[in-house]
Amino acid sequence: MNLEEKVKAAAEVLDAHAVEMVKWHFSPETGCPFWLEWADKQDWNPLGEISCFADLVAKFPNFQDEWLRDLQPEVWVPKQYEGKPFNIFETGGTTGMPKQRIGWDDYKIDYSEFSDTLNDDHFPRNHYWLMVGPTGPRRLRLAIEHLANVRGCSCYFVDLDPRWVKRLIKDGQGDQAKAYMEHVVDQATTIMKNRKVSAVFTTPKLLEAIAERFEEEGSTLYDAGVRGVFCGGTTMNPQYTRFLTEELLENKIGFVPTYGNTLMGLAKHKPMGPEDKFSITYHAPQPRAVLRVVDSETNALVDYEQWGRVELTTLTKEFFMPRFLERDEGMRRPPIDPYPWDGVAEVRPFGAMQKKIVEGVY
Repeated sequence: MNLEEKVKAAAEVLDAHAVEMVKWHFSPETGCPFWLEWADKQDWNPLGEISCFADLVAKFPNFQDEWLRDLQPEVWVPKQYEGKPFNIFETGGTTGMPKQRIGWDDYKIDYSEFSDTLNDDHFPRNHYWLMVGPTGPRRLRLAIEHLANVRGCSCYFVDLDPRWVKRLIKDGQGDQAKAYMEHVVDQATTIMKNRKVSAVFTTPKLLEAIAERFEEEGSTLYDAGVRGVFCGGTTMNPQYTRFLTEELLENKIGFVPTYGNTLMGLAKHKPMGPEDKFSITYHAPQPRAVLRVVDSETNALVDYEQWGRVELTTLTKEFFMPRFLERDEGMRRPPIDPYPWDGVAEVRPFGAMQKKIVEGVY
């Protein structure tokens, strides 16, 4: 099939999947209390009026994040999952109650699929990884360990509390934030010097700090045995991406930019070629999740290469979340051969050009 045919086929798969997930979440035999009660209050019937993904976009309002903050977790348990203990994952939040999502096996499915995109030369099987990032109540810790295990690897962890870092920066305690970052880097480099680590999962700023620590000691990440790097969590514009790949990774270490969260899973990036000029484009793990780039005022889809707010729809049996407006913005990019659906590029915090955004090290 040519690309046009693949785009059409992917759209048909998405339409069928959207209908299936709506039937699952709005049928009394399988749905969760929240969506069943929500449907009772509407003047339309999701079971009979959703025949494609476009219907879902047209009919459902934006999912509200306070639903995940204010409501008890059991309201999200689908009937078919009753009695089965669930994980509780948190996402976002610097103060107050964070958003929480429950789950069972979604993260395993999402990250198992992601493994197929990795190069064995850069992410060798049956070896050791290091994750330097938020663990605790976040899905990421279990997800990365599962991804490593799928590839026959085991993973070391150095924890990071991004909420604390953001709070320090907001309160003007930059010296304390820097000291905390040094503390995290100390732990990471100690493991890398004393254990065999071939792949590192971390944020851009922490990767830079770790690389600089090795450089101060007359070494490099490559000399330390690192062959592949996963990097995400904060903004990476083309200039910074070029710096990471050419300077820190020396064009020798595999670079896999990541974009994902507890609500979506993990997007896959377009393999970068010279024509991309170090601009990173991500494609959602469709049909399980769909990313659209929309006008922040009208919610209409923007044109290709135009900036807009990122809208996420999650469509799994464990979790249904229509049209959630992320705290991110990006450029809409066209479908490509490996991923024949829209992508989102150069992701950054929503409103980053109008106001100062605190990202910290995460």
